[in-house]
Amino acid sequence: MRVITGSARGRVLETLKGDDIVRPTTDKIKEAVFSSIQFEIEGRTFLDAFAGSGQMGIEALSRNAKNAIFIDSSKSAIRCINRNLEVTKLQQFAEVINADSISCLKNTTKIFDIAFLDPPYNMGILQEILPIVAQKISKTGVIICESALNDKILQKYYKFTLDRERTYGKIKISTYRHEDYILWSD
Repeated sequence: MRVITGSARGRVLETLKGDDIVRPTTDKIKEAVFSSIQFEIEGRTFLDAFAGSGQMGIEALSRNAKNAIFIDSSKSAIRCINRNLEVTKLQQFAEVINADSISCLKNTTKIFDIAFLDPPYNMGILQEILPIVAQKISKTGVIICESALNDKILQKYYKFTLDRERTYGKIKISTYRHEDYILWSD
């Protein structure tokens, strides 16, 4: 796993080893996600919930996001994120939180511009966190979800509507935008 572009381009990132719940986002999917938001990252606040190794937030920071908030409940994930931030020299732009993503986001007053949600698949977590995150995103923001193909999610959460959905093998990437800011449709 590596940083694709930006200030930390080419840096190899540590990944988490372990059970079936740990599945890093592939470089192909990461590239597709960042291609779809490439002009929306600079100067914005990026949320990497269920962060794992932190690779998505680190990619955003490497591409000049103003800051990134990484949330994960696993202590080993937090250690991995901190090591990856150190390797990429991006730690001054990061806030790393060891907490349950749902509880943390319910209790925060922070507003994010871009949210990347990649919870364990098929456990109902995505359906539970989407309405919370939709109320913590700026009106011009975007919510990006990675899930299993059969993970059921709604077309709309709060004022954020499903804008596009792409499949990559057994994985689905769903992008939500505020109903007043839908940029395109398929």
